Amino acid sequence: MCGITGFLSNHIFSPEQLSNMADAMFRRGPDDSGIWHNNDAGIGLAHRRLAIVDLSPAGHQPMQSGNGRYVIAFNGEIYNHHKLRTELEKTNLSINWRGHSDTETLLAALETWGIEATLQRCIGMFAIALWDKHTQTLTLARDRLGEKPLYYGWQGDTFLFGSELKALKAYPAFQANIDRDALCLYMRHNYIPAPYSIYQGIHKLLPGTWLQVSRQQREPHIQTYWSGVDISRQGKANSFTGSHEDAVNALENLLKDAIKQQMMADVPLGAFLSGGIDSSTVVALMQAQSTQPIKTFSIGFHEGLYNEATHAKAVAQYLGTDHTELYVTPDECMQVIPRLPTLYDEPFADSSQIPTFLVSQLARQHVTVSLSGDAGDELFAGYNRYQLTANTWGKLSRIPRPLRQWIAKIITSVSPASWNHIAATLKAVIPAFGQWANIGDKLHKGAGVMASHSAADLYQGMVSGWQHPSNVIIGGTEPSTFLTGSLPDLSHLNTVERMMVLDLLTYLPDDILCKVDRAAMGVSLESRVPFLDHRVVEFAWQLPLEYKLREGQTKWVLRQVLYRHVPKELIERPKMGFGVPIDSWLRGSLRDWAENLLDESRLSQEGYFNPAPIRQKWKEHLSGQRNWQHHLWDVLIFNQWLNHNRS
Repeated sequence: MCGITGFLSNHIFSPEQLSNMADAMFRRGPDDSGIWHNNDAGIGLAHRRLAIVDLSPAGHQPMQSGNGRYVIAFNGEIYNHHKLRTELEKTNLSINWRGHSDTETLLAALETWGIEATLQRCIGMFAIALWDKHTQTLTLARDRLGEKPLYYGWQGDTFLFGSELKALKAYPAFQANIDRDALCLYMRHNYIPAPYSIYQGIHKLLPGTWLQVSRQQREPHIQTYWSGVDISRQGKANSFTGSHEDAVNALENLLKDAIKQQMMADVPLGAFLSGGIDSSTVVALMQAQSTQPIKTFSIGFHEGLYNEATHAKAVAQYLGTDHTELYVTPDECMQVIPRLPTLYDEPFADSSQIPTFLVSQLARQHVTVSLSGDAGDELFAGYNRYQLTANTWGKLSRIPRPLRQWIAKIITSVSPASWNHIAATLKAVIPAFGQWANIGDKLHKGAGVMASHSAADLYQGMVSGWQHPSNVIIGGTEPSTFLTGSLPDLSHLNTVERMMVLDLLTYLPDDILCKVDRAAMGVSLESRVPFLDHRVVEFAWQLPLEYKLREGQTKWVLRQVLYRHVPKELIERPKMGFGVPIDSWLRGSLRDWAENLLDESRLSQEGYFNPAPIRQKWKEHLSGQRNWQHHLWDVLIFNQWLNHNRS
């Protein structure tokens, strides 16, 4: 795992500029650094190395190809590189290997087969920058699912790229102009979805794509080599026809192979373990293929509602792993908050970033690589919102929309506090009704989606933070995205499957994978995600939905794999999120910090937010009338990020 950066410029530059850009990402690669440049061609590549495979100087980057034509800066891992080497040796008899790094294998593959054919052959996670001396062309490529980040864009006469925005910002001519339209997207999603970034003119390369650019061709030419939408379509067209037992066997074999490949490392390796289905499956299959106890790591909380550590410990004891757990206090969690702007570079408001950083920090004390169970929910219909949305729309769609709008209007005409008072009054008559916590808040949220036009519209409402961001951001207009107008053709999918593929395209790469990458790399830890081996993803889309959702139970086929290794009673429990109690913190320990950032005069002076709706939500949250933690966290994280970048 490493960090890459560089530029293509029409100006004379100094090597120090490249070094400064790379050094800005020191945490991504503390073991080594390197630069390569050609002032006549205007090209510079830089690299920071976290040595994982081939720890010798033979893995140093940037690396030149054997024939001298190509130079590469590479971030990631090619898990099948040994197999590719064998194939290359049969194809290209002139190869003279200098070491055994996957970077050298990748470079030889690009030299032998070209870009598209090489990307199709690779199993792994990666961000690649490749300079072709003959054509004077720069190629950037990103892995299929978006595990590794890659930013790019023109700043004047210079094309910049890098694994993190801090590398681009280290370039002297970088213009840090905030994109208010992207800020609208942030307020809806809690993150900024690709291809946008917080800065004007700077983009994220979409997963499964590669681009080429040159000084003569300023407009990047972008091509897609793998598409989640196409995979879902092909999976439905070539649906798995075997028995349920066949499906379980096939999935277990695929996962075993993916995990075996991802256990490849020349440094200590372990895994995150929450005790849930996904991480427990990964750890179980790791332990089944290891002669030594696998090192596993969990974070515990003293607040029972958020604590999964006891479940993780039980699974670890059963499997016989070398388990480490750390119980953290609210103060320790809150100490992470000042580090968030540096870790994430742009506003990112998924509050589970805090425990993710803490468990990464814990793991890094013992290992350099850690596997995780991320993506199990997106592939095997694990999120409760999938069924909730489908079931809710099934009922709502039977009611004429005008009547739904009328009912919603009646509900919202009564304040949440008044509904809570009514519920308390009726408690003696209707006990179950009166026992719903903060029922007024829940009724208002439900009313907000009652006027939906379709299941897609309903789902957008359920996964959105601020429902109308353009009304909150001054001078901002929300761009169209997959969720808000640029929906791809998903007519081949049912309601639940559409939500799953949308999450695969958006929420997974832009929230989940971003969160883990930045948190782990912030402590120089490489994170790996076995579920995102593209062979597993493609097989999951071949499975009919009944293999994933069965009689209301999520992730059925994955559970069957796990139950071959771990007793069901250790796993079966209500799904928990990986989070922290931001709602109560904002009313307690974080209140002064939040009040300072949400001060009305401050909001007005900065000129990004319309203060009125924010102050109203803050007032309602403090009173306990409503829980606006997610909406307020968006504003707080942006303002903290803004302060950090002004200092």
